[in-house]
Amino acid sequence: MSFTRITVDSNTMGGMPCIRGLRLPVATIVALIAEGLSEDEILADYPYIEREDIRESLRFAAEALKERELPMLMAA
Repeated sequence: MSFTRITVDSNTMGGMPCIRGLRLPVATIVALIAEGLSEDEILADYPYIEREDIRESLRFAAEALKERELPMLMAA
C-alpha cells in the first residue's frame, strides 16, 4: 500500500509519521477520530489539512497495526 500524504522525517516530530511533512502526527488525527470528532470538525480545527489527509491517516494506522502482534488480556 502506498501512502503519498504520510511522511516520516527524523527532523520532524522525532520521526513520527506526519501529514505531508507538517508537524501534525498521524496519531493526533487517529486520536481525534477516536474521541468522536467528525472529519468536518477536524478540518475546522486544522484548516491546513485536507479530507484525504484524514482518510489516509486512518488507512496508515490500520496498516501499521496489521504489522504487529498486540498483547491481548484474557477476560476474567
